[in-house]
Amino acid sequence: MLFKESIEIAFNALLSNKLRSILTMLGIIIGVGAVIAMISVGMGVQQKVTNSIASLGSNMLIVMPGSANSGGVRSAAGSSQKLKLEDAEAIKEKIKNIDYVAPTVNSSYQVVYGNQNWNTSVYGVTPEYMAIRDLTVSTGAFITQSDLSTRTRAAVVGTTVAANLFGTVNPVGKTFRIDSSPYKIIGVLESKGQSSMGRDQDDVILIPLTTAQERLLGITYIQSINIQVSRLDKMDQVQNEIETLLRQRHRIIGNKEDDFTVRNLTSLMETMNSTTTMLTLFLGSIAAISLIVGGIGIMNIMMVSVTERTREIGIRKALGATFKNIMMQFLIESISIGVIGGFLGIVFGISTSLLISKFGGFTTVITAAPIILSFGFSVGIGLFFGIYPARKAAKLDPIEALRYE
Repeated sequence: MLFKESIEIAFNALLSNKLRSILTMLGIIIGVGAVIAMISVGMGVQQKVTNSIASLGSNMLIVMPGSANSGGVRSAAGSSQKLKLEDAEAIKEKIKNIDYVAPTVNSSYQVVYGNQNWNTSVYGVTPEYMAIRDLTVSTGAFITQSDLSTRTRAAVVGTTVAANLFGTVNPVGKTFRIDSSPYKIIGVLESKGQSSMGRDQDDVILIPLTTAQERLLGITYIQSINIQVSRLDKMDQVQNEIETLLRQRHRIIGNKEDDFTVRNLTSLMETMNSTTTMLTLFLGSIAAISLIVGGIGIMNIMMVSVTERTREIGIRKALGATFKNIMMQFLIESISIGVIGGFLGIVFGISTSLLISKFGGFTTVITAAPIILSFGFSVGIGLFFGIYPARKAAKLDPIEALRYE
């Protein structure tokens, strides 16, 4: 009964000063809302980065050319021409725990169909590229081994290229030109959207690797080897084996620098996730400062409340209220501010996150963890910053309190 009465007294005290109570809660509302919104933005960024790297393929290693060195002068990274198709074949044949190996070359070209033209990236690929990059053909077919053997002028286009050259017309079976040479479209890829770096993954044309090397680019080397490892726990082992194999094939001995680079996308994803997690925690920590400010506001108002109700406290003590009773009454008031402010802050935070996602151009991810933590923190703030005013009220001498004017 005493606890129930204390709750009723606490809410009556809050309702008797509605504006002051709302202003006190405002710090908690903004703090909880800011924590939820900032963490949702940070988690949205993390998810976008993860999805973007995952769209390149799972358990991926990418072998890239190193820098060329001529007369002591080093060229830019990727300028070496020592990576060959035979290297990719050797990796596929000699190294275990590998599902797919897909060598590629690429360059940008102006492509033309009728009176329409478009500048895009043209990739020379093998059939394994479809599986390793998790591509799906929405219409038509993908490049086959037969296309590689015969150096067919066949092409698979992304949705961006299809829309800009052909509009709403199905492009499969149509012939267009790449660098003035005719190519027949055999398939259209399903859309993959933008990467985390803002690159349109649908703005691409895929043609057989041999066709790209001999008929389009006129080169004998390759520009990358995409490798899908069968098991995540074998990534480091396979990477080391690839590096050893390529050093042997390229006759790199001793401390001589490699003329290639092996990139581990799983390690890259872990690094990016670690970075975005730190960013999320940083944003949440900054937002949490406003909760501390809100707690100081609670203590300030509770101190004012104790001063205003000094005679009331004296009367209660004179009628038999104990130290515990007075403490309970004022703690319930401060905790109530934290509870109500926390609840309204959750509504504010979720609404803000949804608005940011809709109008701000950011992806937001709302999860239960920050909501529960921020609400619990707001209740804890109400309790912590209410202890001192409550103890001050409970320690008042009833005689002195009754004399207070």
